[in-house]
Amino acid sequence: MSTLILVPQGAEYQAVCRGLSRVPNSQTKVLAIPMGIEPVRKYLQQFTHNQANRMLMMGLCGSLSQKYQIGDIVLYQNCLYQGNLQEGDNSFTADIHNQLGDRVSLVKGLTSDRLLYKATEKREFQKQSGADVVDMEGYAFLEFSQQPSDAVSPPVQVAVLRVVSDDAHHDIPNITSAISADGSLQPLPLAWELIRQPLAATRLITGSLKGLKALTTVTQLLFTA
Repeated sequence: MSTLILVPQGAEYQAVCRGLSRVPNSQTKVLAIPMGIEPVRKYLQQFTHNQANRMLMMGLCGSLSQKYQIGDIVLYQNCLYQGNLQEGDNSFTADIHNQLGDRVSLVKGLTSDRLLYKATEKREFQKQSGADVVDMEGYAFLEFSQQPSDAVSPPVQVAVLRVVSDDAHHDIPNITSAISADGSLQPLPLAWELIRQPLAATRLITGSLKGLKALTTVTQLLFTA
């Protein structure tokens, strides 16, 4: 079966492409998508996927639980957004789980419409939702796969595989101002926020680098026959 990977643009997209470049004769295609639930919804509304019968969302996420640390690989069983739950495709998820074995953990995801950067807020969301990790796109992706078959043709299997890049114990910088309305990351506002919050910025950068390295590795593992 052919698989199409969707991954947030920028460093995450580059990390996945690096992993695929290490797979001999890989025919797997990767698309860069915007950040954030609404930009992803808009992107998917105009999207046709007739080139693949399986679609995999990859990228980084934040941990909401002490159980999951930076660099851990997580595979979504389902994803929650504002009290609504969407499921991934069971057979596709099982295939990924079988391929990666004990390198990956099955989790409940939470999609947030804003960046959760405070550790106290993350722990509060974990208590309320029971979710293990948080992202800003997963729910919109799973929601898209549930459209009626006449709107989404042919039927497509979907799964979400991510790597933890920030833990539940520490704050990261509030880089909300660097994320534009179209879901792109603006370099200058990002740099300014990192300068303003040096300790949190160091944590974010260190965690992101470790997460991106793991994202490259898991991509290579998953698509090496």
